[in-house]
Amino acid sequence: MSAHKKVEALLARGVVIPAPESVEVGEEVRPQRIAPGVVIHAGCRIAGATTSIGPGCELGAEGPASVEDCQLGRDVALKGGSFSGATCLDGSSIGPSAQVRPGTLLEEESCVAHSVGLKQTVFLPFVTAGSLINFCDALMAGGTSRQNHSEIGSSYIHFNFTPHQDKATPSLVGDVPRGVMLDQAPIFLGGQGGLVGPTRIAYGTVIPAGAICRKDVTDEGTLYMPPPAGPGGSRAFTPGAYGSIGRVVRNNLIYIGSLQALQLWYIHARARTMAADDFALACQGGALGQIEAMLAERLARMRDLAQRMAGSLKLPRSGASKLNPAAEAQQKALLEGWPEMEAKLRDLPDQGIAARQRDEFLAAWERIPKGTPHLKAVAALPAEAKQAGTDWLQAIVDSTAALWTAADNGSGNGSSKD
Repeated sequence: MSAHKKVEALLARGVVIPAPESVEVGEEVRPQRIAPGVVIHAGCRIAGATTSIGPGCELGAEGPASVEDCQLGRDVALKGGSFSGATCLDGSSIGPSAQVRPGTLLEEESCVAHSVGLKQTVFLPFVTAGSLINFCDALMAGGTSRQNHSEIGSSYIHFNFTPHQDKATPSLVGDVPRGVMLDQAPIFLGGQGGLVGPTRIAYGTVIPAGAICRKDVTDEGTLYMPPPAGPGGSRAFTPGAYGSIGRVVRNNLIYIGSLQALQLWYIHARARTMAADDFALACQGGALGQIEAMLAERLARMRDLAQRMAGSLKLPRSGASKLNPAAEAQQKALLEGWPEMEAKLRDLPDQGIAARQRDEFLAAWERIPKGTPHLKAVAALPAEAKQAGTDWLQAIVDSTAALWTAADNGSGNGSSKD
């Protein structure tokens, strides 16, 4: 079917296209995957065999939108820009001039303003980002409603590329085990600031506008003020000469474990609340696809980091740049231990981990009437069921993080706190 005939087929289905002559629809797009009543404004391009656009969605209200291989739930607004390989759940919205690339998952009622770049990014429900933001390679949670949400201020950057030219830099703002329960304090990242990955930020943290955060903030309810900048001047820098890597590796494994926990959440919990129709099912499949892509990305980045240790260990060093024994042991542990760690990480976590807590949570989850919207279903859970679910998911994260503790201890160093 030609592109013109695809537009005619959409019109016949009841899709609203005010300027059909200006809209491009790829031959691979299946009209039945675009709901009647969807509004597609002038200048839009729809492509991709996996594209699914649910009821109430609106594309291109504030500028042309290119949508390729995306899955959109109900009442999603993509106001303009390019969107490729992303999944956006019910009530989420993205402003004009966006660049949204593969590995992006926006959950219910998350909101992004104009000129924002996302890739390998997860926003749990209600997370809100301002304008002129680059927030790739990160997961953010926190908040209980649209009125009480985690916030990224305008002109914020997640720094995800190092001077050593690696990208083992994913940051966890909030977490998965508690974040999916939608009952945690919001996190505030002030505008014109930045986060240097890989970093972990606790619930209730406030980082003021203009601040660059280069460390983990793990105490909840903290107003974090970065220390004053160090003395000026310059010193020698050798690309590829790594120092202590314990914190970097640990944070990466915690992030990977968090993605695994989110994956199991979609398999066991969200499957019940995302089965109302074909559009919801497409979002369920799309979300799992994004998570699988994110896991593959993180493993590839860690593999690259591990391989770089061979060069780092061979570099000549002297004076202040000399590698201390603990850091040397960590680099050797990653170089030698990564192949076995990666093999373990390629599979789903052991289904026996925290099985009692999982089953306790799922028993309560099954008692919620089928067809209840996801946010209402989570809100209806009793506190003890939420705690059981959190304990189950946290055990998944912990089991993954423990792989580095074992490798680090096996190196004879045993100092995984660096």
